Amino acid sequence: MPRIIVSVTNDLVTDQRVRKVCATLMSEGFDILLIGRKLPQSLPIQRDYKTYRMRLFFKKGFPFYAEYNLRLFIKLFFTRKDILLSNDLDTLLPNYLIAKLFRKKIVYDSHELFTEVPELIHRPKIQKVWLKIEKYIFPKLKNIITVNRVIAEIYKKKYRVPVHVIRNISPRLPGFKPDQNLAKRVKGNRKMLILQGSGINKDRGAEEAVEMMQYLENVILVIVGGGDVFEKLKEISTDLKIQKKVKIVGKLPYDELLKYTQIADLGLSLDKGTNLNYEYSLPNKVFDYIQCQIPLMVSNRRVVAKLVRDNKIGVVFEKHEPKEMAKIVAGIFSNKEQLKKWKKNLKKAATTYNWENESKKLIEIYRNLR
Repeated sequence: MPRIIVSVTNDLVTDQRVRKVCATLMSEGFDILLIGRKLPQSLPIQRDYKTYRMRLFFKKGFPFYAEYNLRLFIKLFFTRKDILLSNDLDTLLPNYLIAKLFRKKIVYDSHELFTEVPELIHRPKIQKVWLKIEKYIFPKLKNIITVNRVIAEIYKKKYRVPVHVIRNISPRLPGFKPDQNLAKRVKGNRKMLILQGSGINKDRGAEEAVEMMQYLENVILVIVGGGDVFEKLKEISTDLKIQKKVKIVGKLPYDELLKYTQIADLGLSLDKGTNLNYEYSLPNKVFDYIQCQIPLMVSNRRVVAKLVRDNKIGVVFEKHEPKEMAKIVAGIFSNKEQLKKWKKNLKKAATTYNWENESKKLIEIYRNLR
């Protein structure tokens, strides 16, 4: 079978886009090897395809990226491969060099506008390095995928190359049954808000979500995942003495995460427009909310707001002001007729926005690689 080596810089467990892609390609007869890294707190991983996680000495910053890219280059050099799948700019250089050396096909899957992430826009020297790598390699690529049409158009205009769109859509959940024991334990008779994601970082609205809970009664906020503001969220909750209103859960395997999503009453996506990456993002949690058929409350970011408005499945808000956000939440739960309409529309949206439909385009791309 043709072997595809898939590379990412994360620890593999919570990257649902990569997991879905690997499973789909394996079902099409490809031999998959997924390469990532292993951190001290990484959860165990068990997949139907091969995985390899590198233990690195450095954990972040330039030393990490330098070590990872060197180790990845060596691993790719000595491993059998037919197709290389590079996920995001931080894995592209070694994949591109190996593809040139061995004359192999390469696919680049850009999950975001990498050079516009908050970690780079305030560090122009480092951003410039990544931009140079992108400008050198991107125009030479023949098989490029990204997560939504807006980002695809930005890349097409910038580098004058075709870009495919595979949205980060969740698999269907037909006939799921919420775990009533978990619901009783977590929320009891309260309404439950959920904010989930492995990258709950600065400017993603989590701090304001916690702060708004001081203005809400009979409501609990559950935050599931990880990110660089997690400790700060705990501090805010403690300082405001609202620990009973806020439950913070670490990273979970996808099936465990969905148990929380299914018992929620409102799904949150709160990114701020402080950078182009967040402005044009379409987070996979949005599609998890749709599959679990829970209404959405999203910030006015271009792509996600359009999805919610077009499908009439929730509300879009303008300002990250905790007191105003709390009023919106209270208004949502008091309008039973509106909730009923959103639920009906969510049921329809779940049959449209699912990986089973989206993966057909992915299969077609891999059947026609250049």
